[in-house]
Amino acid sequence: MDIREIFAFNLKAFRRAKRLSQEELAHLAGIDRTYVSLLERRVYSASIDVVQQLATALNVEADELLKRPVKARK
Repeated sequence: MDIREIFAFNLKAFRRAKRLSQEELAHLAGIDRTYVSLLERRVYSASIDVVQQLATALNVEADELLKRPVKARK
């Protein structure tokens, strides 16, 4: 998994765990809903500022969005 794939996987997993739609997450993070979709589909890369905004909206540390998922570490 490359870093963009890891970020996309984690972003989607945390968003779903919080039971948020892409639109709800985007609103909380102060970004556009379509941007969340593009990040989850690995079309765009997030800037470090956007990573922080999303982490804050999800109530997680920014590094959690960049860590390789446990099941993908093998």
